[in-house]
Amino acid sequence: MAVFQFSFYSTSLSRSTDVTAVVPAEAPMFPGMPENKEPLKLLVLLHGYSGAHYDWLRGTTIEQLASMHHIAIFCPSGENSFYVDDNIRGALYEQYIAKELPAFARRVFSNISDKREDTFIGGLSMGGYGAIRNGFKHADTFGGILAFSSALITDGISQMPDEPQPTPPGQGGGMGMSPSYFIHTFGKPSKIMGSDVDPKALAKKLVDEGAEKPRLYMACGAEDFLIESNRDLHKYLTDIGYEHYYVEGHGTHSWEYWGEHIVKSLDWADGKLQ
Repeated sequence: MAVFQFSFYSTSLSRSTDVTAVVPAEAPMFPGMPENKEPLKLLVLLHGYSGAHYDWLRGTTIEQLASMHHIAIFCPSGENSFYVDDNIRGALYEQYIAKELPAFARRVFSNISDKREDTFIGGLSMGGYGAIRNGFKHADTFGGILAFSSALITDGISQMPDEPQPTPPGQGGGMGMSPSYFIHTFGKPSKIMGSDVDPKALAKKLVDEGAEKPRLYMACGAEDFLIESNRDLHKYLTDIGYEHYYVEGHGTHSWEYWGEHIVKSLDWADGKLQ
C-alpha cells in the first residue's frame, strides 16, 4: 500500500493544490499467492465543510479498504467550495474533481481503470452534496456515488431573499455560512430550483432522458441534523423511479458513522450488498 500526500498545479483552480492518495501497490504477501493484475478502480473522495484533503485518511480505515477493494482513493482539497465552480474567483472545483483529477490520477498511475463502471465519487456532509450533485451532473464519468450525511441544503437556500440584509458583526451564520456566502456559492436563491446546483433537477433530467444513471449509496444517521433533507431526497428519488440504496440507522454527524459506512458502501460497490 502506498500513501501519497502531494501538490500539483491545477488548471481548473489556477493554482497548486493538495491531494492525499491511497493506492494499492503491494506484491502478494506470501509466495504462491496470485497477484491481482486487474486495473484499479478509482474513488474521488471528498471532505466536508472546514475539512482538508487528509481527513479521510486520519478518520477512517481507507488505507486498508483500498487494498481490500482494489481501488485507488484520491482525496482532493475542496476548501469550502461545495465542489461547484466559482467563476467569480476562477476556482472551478466541479471541473477539477469531475474531469481534471481523474485524468491526472490515470496519467500518473497507468493501472487505474478508465471505465465508467470502475469510477466512483463519494463524500461526507459538504462532500456528500458534492458527490451527489457532481455524480448526477457527470453521469458519463461516474458509475457510482457514495454519499454520507450529505449537506443537501439547496432547497432551504432557495427560500432566502436574493439580496440578503447585511449581517451585524459577530452574528454570522454557523461556521461562517452567511447568506452572502450561500449566494456566492450557489447563485441567487430564486434561481436555484431547477438549476444545475439542484440535485433533484439533475436526477429528474437523467430519468426523463433515459440516460445511464450512476448507482447511488446514501447513508445518514437518524440523529444527524441533516437527516430530514436526506430523507427528502430519498423520497424524491423513489417517487421519480431513480433506484438507489438508502440506509439510516443510529448515528450522528461523526467519524464513527462515516467510518462504518465507507466500509459498507465499498462492499455495496463490489456487489456484496443488495
